[in-house]
Amino acid sequence: MPDNSFPMGMAEPYIPEVLPVLPLKDTVIYPHIIVPLLITREEYVKLIDDALTADRLVAAVASKEEVETPQPEQIYDIGTAAAIIRMLKLPDGSMQLFVQGVQRIRLVEYVQWQPYLKARVEKVREVMEESVELEGLARNVLTQFKKMVSLAPYLPNEIFIAAMNIGEPNNLSDFIASNINISLEEKQELLEALDVKARLEKLTVFLNKEIEILEIGSKIQSEVQTEMSKSQREYFLREQLKAIQKELGEVDERTMEINEFREKIEQSGMPEAARKEAERELDRLSKMPVAAAEYTVARTYLEWLTSLPWNVSTEDNLDIARARQVLDEDHYDLDKVKDRIIEYLAVRKLKEDMKGPILCFVGPPGVGKTSLGQSIARALGRKFVRVSLGGMHDEAEIRGHRRTYIGALPGRIIRGIQRAGSNNPVFMLDEVDKIGADFRGDPASALLEVLDPEQNHSFSDHYLDVDFDLSKVMFITTANTSIPIHPALLDRMEVLELPGYTEVEKLHIAKDHLLPRQLEAHGLKKSQITVTEEALRVVIRNYTREAGVRNLERELATICRKVAKDIAAGKRKSRKIAEKDLHELLGPTKYRFEVLEEEDEVGVATGLAWTESGGDVLFVECQVMPGEGNLILTGKLGDVMQESARAALTYCRSVAEDYGVDPEFFRRHDLHVHVPAGAIPKDGPSAGVTMATALMSSVTGRKVRKEVGMTGEITLRGKVLPIGGLKEKVLAAHRAGVKKIVIPEENEKYLEEIPPFVRKGLKFVPVSHIEEVFKVALYPDGKGTSARVAPARKGKAAKPAARKTKKPALKGSASKGASKAAKKAVKPAAKKAVKPRARKAS
Repeated sequence: MPDNSFPMGMAEPYIPEVLPVLPLKDTVIYPHIIVPLLITREEYVKLIDDALTADRLVAAVASKEEVETPQPEQIYDIGTAAAIIRMLKLPDGSMQLFVQGVQRIRLVEYVQWQPYLKARVEKVREVMEESVELEGLARNVLTQFKKMVSLAPYLPNEIFIAAMNIGEPNNLSDFIASNINISLEEKQELLEALDVKARLEKLTVFLNKEIEILEIGSKIQSEVQTEMSKSQREYFLREQLKAIQKELGEVDERTMEINEFREKIEQSGMPEAARKEAERELDRLSKMPVAAAEYTVARTYLEWLTSLPWNVSTEDNLDIARARQVLDEDHYDLDKVKDRIIEYLAVRKLKEDMKGPILCFVGPPGVGKTSLGQSIARALGRKFVRVSLGGMHDEAEIRGHRRTYIGALPGRIIRGIQRAGSNNPVFMLDEVDKIGADFRGDPASALLEVLDPEQNHSFSDHYLDVDFDLSKVMFITTANTSIPIHPALLDRMEVLELPGYTEVEKLHIAKDHLLPRQLEAHGLKKSQITVTEEALRVVIRNYTREAGVRNLERELATICRKVAKDIAAGKRKSRKIAEKDLHELLGPTKYRFEVLEEEDEVGVATGLAWTESGGDVLFVECQVMPGEGNLILTGKLGDVMQESARAALTYCRSVAEDYGVDPEFFRRHDLHVHVPAGAIPKDGPSAGVTMATALMSSVTGRKVRKEVGMTGEITLRGKVLPIGGLKEKVLAAHRAGVKKIVIPEENEKYLEEIPPFVRKGLKFVPVSHIEEVFKVALYPDGKGTSARVAPARKGKAAKPAARKTKKPALKGSASKGASKAAKKAVKPAAKKAVKPRARKAS
């Protein structure tokens, strides 16, 4: 192949066999191209000094990786022999060089590693055969380069003129490759392309790619320039409009807006710190162009600052008699809460600058917690604001977002105050026990400042970033239970318990409040529908089972709808609803008085439970069956309740002989304790006495009195410990028809909280030991049947003891079947106990 690297008449340059290797970062030197280099490292400065004293030639080779001192494997094999044509030493010891590529070379072998690299090199011959195709490629590359120069701002027009004067295709490709913006790998690829035709083809591809990128960039730049020109034109026109309006004595909209904000700031009565912040923001706004992105942010911030009721308060109505009348009109009973509001009014009448109280209404759903807040606001003559906290996870919902965020707003507290239009509303925070927490923060912690009378006089919202006084606000929170509430938050609030309603209270509420409201809601007059008191009582007793009155109101709404349908259809003009009509209007009864309608049985005891919805009655069932001494616990019982069952069994076993039960009984039988309903989680220690009673009943065969309800925690020694939720449990027992209630002796002092008419219909038996419970709840010895034992196998059932015998059912003279059943023992087995997560506390 002919070597066309050098034109005819030009001598081939001399290249020594060994050259010092100068690694280059992000640079490829092509033959005949002059390139400036800056040398800073000491070993490369010595390399240049040695080269200048010799033949002024170095092997300029690109590095594959960006390292300070690349090793041979980190350097490309193909490079360029470059001549140092000029050198300038700088004061810091570095060098400024100008080198010119001489010829392509290949590094054959490294012969020196210190203090710098030296390698044996060989010349690389280019392959160039003159042809029409080669000429066409060269012209095409030149045309593309011309287009690129016109698009690329970093390429002067003179560079294209220089390219036009290069006649040889190989030198043309090297010249263009050294001046276009392509990657190091692509430049090295062109350097290593020894076939000039192939090199031109690759260069064509790279040029096309760069031209496409430059065209897109040029298009974007043109669009931006057009938009900027449009904005500038609008700016000049607006300035001219201002000048014209100034001459005519008119004011433009922007100036009017600035002046309005200035007036609002003066009239708002905001404190000095807030005023300074508002004026600073207004100064910024007045200097901003309307089209600026920050203009809207600043304007919205000023709107919030000037719209807050900094010094706007509603005057409290301090007429105590009127306040009591309003509270009684809206709600029946709830004397404890009403008295607290009246006390606040009385103190407010004597001391004007009193801080607002922070109350927490805790009670089951439907007892009127939320509506009570509205009634309090009406009694005080204040505005009412309600914010639901249920399911809230983001701390910014309380404190607001900082203005740096897009679409930032103040928190729910400041927004509620702004919506109320006064700085002393009644502010209800509903469902405070259902606040969540996640990676966005803990809203309950953010409420600590809001609900602290010592801190909320300077509440700082993240959006406003200035203090706002919340000390005049009357905060009321509501919850179904205080257990999930953050302890620090609960400590800041005055907790007022709202227990469930009794049947008598529900009857009054239905007659005086619910029924009139539903008549109005359904467009009925009092003359068109009459509901008898007995019918209302049946609805309360057989169609609802709740602590509040929400479902009761729904049932009354159903009755009103059906009557309204008949009246609208012309079937009748009015209707009297009696007890016999309820099946037609509401369908079959949904609930029944389980205690009153059930018979006394062996192994079934009546317990009292507390839930978030109020009190409830539950039945603990116990069944004895032949087995290996296991204790089986079902009914979705929690860990605490399972432990109570084991403690109750341990006590029963310890005193079994005193009741005539053979100790062998527990070893030959299994005991199964079940607490319906099985799908509802239950937990808590207060079912201990109920389980002990059911177990002792099953073991001794003595019936349990169904009308005796009981609650209390039991110890291994049989002591009965105090429990919580006594009022709710007693109300549930009253609703269910329980006549006698066994309670721990230490809870007797809380009976005064029970309404008098409820206490009047119930007999309370305070106890300190489980034996006292057995005496009250179990039938006397011999009045019941023997132990209830499931058949051991088909055809051989345990025989009950004779009812006519005067001796205790399970003593030595009992019947053979009962005697056999009574001689087996039960061992608690933890592995058979069900351990679900508990929600319902007993």
